[in-house]
Amino acid sequence: MRSPASTQPGQAAYTLEVTGKAISDIETARATIPPGTPVNIAFLGNEDHGQRINAARVIRACGFEPVPIISSRRLRSRQDRDDLVGELVKSADPQRFILVGGDPASPAGPYKDSLALLESGILERHAIRHVGIVGYPEGHHRIAPQELDRALRWKVAFLQEAGCTVEITTQFGFDADAVVHWIERLRTAGIDAPVRVGVPGPADVGKLLRYARQFGVVSSAAIARRYGLSLANLLRRVAPDRFVDRLYAGMQDKDLGVVLFHLYPFGGMIDGVRWMNDHLLERRPDASTNERNP
Repeated sequence: MRSPASTQPGQAAYTLEVTGKAISDIETARATIPPGTPVNIAFLGNEDHGQRINAARVIRACGFEPVPIISSRRLRSRQDRDDLVGELVKSADPQRFILVGGDPASPAGPYKDSLALLESGILERHAIRHVGIVGYPEGHHRIAPQELDRALRWKVAFLQEAGCTVEITTQFGFDADAVVHWIERLRTAGIDAPVRVGVPGPADVGKLLRYARQFGVVSSAAIARRYGLSLANLLRRVAPDRFVDRLYAGMQDKDLGVVLFHLYPFGGMIDGVRWMNDHLLERRPDASTNERNP
């Protein structure tokens, strides 16, 4: 097992996420983010392509790696797809794209899900060789578990057959045990792609629960208490320490391959990055050298 605090040479210990409208957060937090850190660019319905392309430019200019998320169901046409991806490549030269289905119940164009987008020839058209996909350790509120498993296996096999590297980023959650069990099932099924476990940065309990409802994340009373969420004090700020401790404990002495982190900075970019930097520094086997993970 390679723990989340340990990476291969050139592999970022964690990734971040930002929206086009909030791209100034990256500029503000620039000094605290390790150089070369991949920053995922969310594909929101209330933003346009110009904002996504600008975000990629800013991330590149700040010395980080832009990772555009492409929402299949939000693309209006093949031309829309090519215009967006082509301009992203021209403006910021992303080395990895994350392909997702997206939130809309009905597609705006020809792509009903990320499988359809992959089959459309996007990889060949734009010479994409590094692809990220999304995993749901605690399930998806609108997709049956067996369908999630089938789609994940299909995408990994398709991408590997196409000669692409694959990385899986998970939705954030509060149940570390569910994450460990899910990664175990992946490895048993022969899927050895690196997994980035989604964790929310320090944030108010009320804000975390609102995001959980928005994304369909399980937040039962028992799981909330285990994470450290107090339903009686929604203004209390909580970090994912308990979640990460339980994650490490669950992975102990298990061969789970490469497992890293993805930070959802719900409580603020700077606070989230500082928590992640400090956490990784404490966890590293060579922490005594006081050198921060790149």
